[in-house]
Amino acid sequence: MPSGRVKWFSLEKGFGFIASDEGEDVYLAASSLPAGVTTVKPGTKLEFGVADSRRGPQALSVVIIDAPPSLAENNRINPDDLAAIIEDSIKMLDKVGNGLRHGRRPTAAEAERLGRVLRGIAAQLEA
Repeated sequence: MPSGRVKWFSLEKGFGFIASDEGEDVYLAASSLPAGVTTVKPGTKLEFGVADSRRGPQALSVVIIDAPPSLAENNRINPDDLAAIIEDSIKMLDKVGNGLRHGRRPTAAEAERLGRVLRGIAAQLEA
């Protein structure tokens, strides 16, 4: 199984690139990350399968071998700031809830944004 390190990855764009140990850049889609993993940091060591795509070589079935330590996970958000974030997310949820009551589902972009916010809050509460 090929391996390499993450060159860069953008959560907003939903993709990034791996510098494979063989020396080529490999496209990394967010959908190829392991279940429950939404992003990877530069320098993360990965193993992956490779398939040819219209973008060139693309990583499939990614396995994280070694992730660099995260300084962000060791720092918790100030409780007052976290409270403000939670209050704003409640407003976002109210908007979605009211739309659903009127038969309007959130767009894919709105749903993805709300999911990222809720996962971020959950990570802060669990830290």
